[in-house]
Amino acid sequence: MIHLDCSAAAFLKRGDEYLLMKRSPKKRIAPGVWSAVGGHLEPHELNDPHAACLREIEEETGIHSADVLNLRLRYIIIRRAKDVIRHSYIYFGETDAEPSVITDEGSLHWIAEDELLHRTYTTTFQRMLEHYRQTPDEQRVFVGAAEKCNGRCQMVWTAVEDFE
Repeated sequence: MIHLDCSAAAFLKRGDEYLLMKRSPKKRIAPGVWSAVGGHLEPHELNDPHAACLREIEEETGIHSADVLNLRLRYIIIRRAKDVIRHSYIYFGETDAEPSVITDEGSLHWIAEDELLHRTYTTTFQRMLEHYRQTPDEQRVFVGAAEKCNGRCQMVWTAVEDFE
């Protein structure tokens, strides 16, 4: 039986830096890798990943929703891990606020934009950030589906557009 695992995460920008989390080496999923700030959607948030993303930002950083500007959905990533389809909503936004929370999820760091691709991410996040760096001013939402090609993960990107 296939199960669905939904999450929401944000890359918050301040000037030419992005707030990233280096995940704790004790995490079950992706220990010790770099990531956006975020986490799982609660059952009542399944139809509102934006609210879930703001909740996760506050829980993991202490940054209040009023201090997050221009938070918008940019990517939806879909991948399969055995019997689980992982469905991630990835937002990009801005803030001038400093993180004020110490969390056991990992450690928070401001990383210069030109250093973004020089970190160890999950493969799907690495491919997403490569796409983002090629299209930083794009306004459309992209869905990326992970597929195996020659034993490696590649992402197939398509823009989600209103066709009516």
